[in-house]
Amino acid sequence: MLTPAADIIDRASEGQLRAVVKAEFSGKAGATLVLRALPGVTAQRVVLVGLGKEDDYAPAVHAAAERAFAAACVQAQAADAVSTLAANKCEGATLRVRARNAAIAAGQATYHYDRTFGKADPAARPKLKKFAVSVARADTAQAQAGLREGGGIANGMDLARTLGNLPGNLCTPAYLADTARSLAAEFKGTLKAEILERKQIEALKMGSFLSVARGSDEAPRFIVLKYTAKESAKAAAKSKAKARAPIVLVGKGITFDSGGISIKPAATMDEMKYDMCGAASVLGTLRAVAEIELAHDVIGLIPACENMPSGRANKPGDVVTSMSGQTIEILNTDAEGRLVLCDALTYAERFKPAAVIDIATLTGACVVALGHVNTGLFSKDDALADALLAAGRDTLDTAWRMPMDDAYQEQLKSNFADIANIGGPPAGSVTAACFLSRFTKAYPWAHLDIAGTAWRGGKDKGATGRPVPLLVQYLLGQAQKA
Repeated sequence: MLTPAADIIDRASEGQLRAVVKAEFSGKAGATLVLRALPGVTAQRVVLVGLGKEDDYAPAVHAAAERAFAAACVQAQAADAVSTLAANKCEGATLRVRARNAAIAAGQATYHYDRTFGKADPAARPKLKKFAVSVARADTAQAQAGLREGGGIANGMDLARTLGNLPGNLCTPAYLADTARSLAAEFKGTLKAEILERKQIEALKMGSFLSVARGSDEAPRFIVLKYTAKESAKAAAKSKAKARAPIVLVGKGITFDSGGISIKPAATMDEMKYDMCGAASVLGTLRAVAEIELAHDVIGLIPACENMPSGRANKPGDVVTSMSGQTIEILNTDAEGRLVLCDALTYAERFKPAAVIDIATLTGACVVALGHVNTGLFSKDDALADALLAAGRDTLDTAWRMPMDDAYQEQLKSNFADIANIGGPPAGSVTAACFLSRFTKAYPWAHLDIAGTAWRGGKDKGATGRPVPLLVQYLLGQAQKA
């Protein structure tokens, strides 16, 4: 069965399209076939995209089709493209959502990393510069809104992916700080960056964060990036956002994680440059909301440092004092992410936030539990958890809610401090979240463990830009609630 757009092309080609489909194209979901010089059609190329069985057509199938279309356009070195897929009604995804996913797909297909090649090949860069969707005239406003939001998300993912892919000798804590400053300069008026250095961090008594930073020659940075919505955007959303509390995003910014004294195995240690993907997702999300002009205030907090072994580094058995005053026994120096995040979560209290979400490549245990499909979601706040899960479904940047029963807290008991930084092998991702929860009593909180979703290994090694789509969609939903 041809879609309405395909039927128009078929009639223009006097049945040639249908003949090709019948002879050469299965229509399997995600399959593509590029046709050139089709009679009666002025377009240089027509890309057929399979949608599978009509009864199985769902938002995930539509998004996969958009990705297949964008990839085919890039492979064909097309300079501009028009997708008709968003015009196909899909239960569970409005036109605005379908247009948004089309723009995200185009952004993913055109991402290209060549920052650290000695001789970058210009010919290898995607040629696709213009991307549009074809919809009925009455639907133009919804499609434009979706494309604008999707374009912002795609640009945020692009930034997050590049930061993740950069090596640790270039993407240092200072580099992340400079990136925040650059964003504030680009979006002057809505973004403002404040960078705290060692003496200022010491004055805040962030002893847990500083204990991790102490092992490296790279100086730590504590990055505060504030997005203040324009009054016009608030008014357009009929928002009382002026009086509403901000949403705070906290991103783990370990720009390289050797494991410290509890050193990691050498085989895949190069991938520990991705241990700052939580920070990258916060910067990418703030970039996206600034471009979209979100009608809600958002604050990004990033504790950035390296985790290295040295004569000054944390040792197993050390006890440190967090900003909250709680003492922590460090039983494993490779469980450093929670040590930097806990002080940032305490710092977040000063903003009296509506909600705080931390994002971190926190545990290998989460990869064991959920693989590379779902981000681990931990929260005791049902409303916050449900909103994040829904945002993930809408953007196909999915998460899965994990348990946080109080019984797991027992594993974190220490004979020498208020809390141990690990709870042993059982339920490692859960006990990590339980550790963080002890620093979040003042506000609604959720933790996203992106260890399995922030990057891919093997021959397709690279950062994914997740969970920028989930976070932006969640923020859009909160802004629209006003």
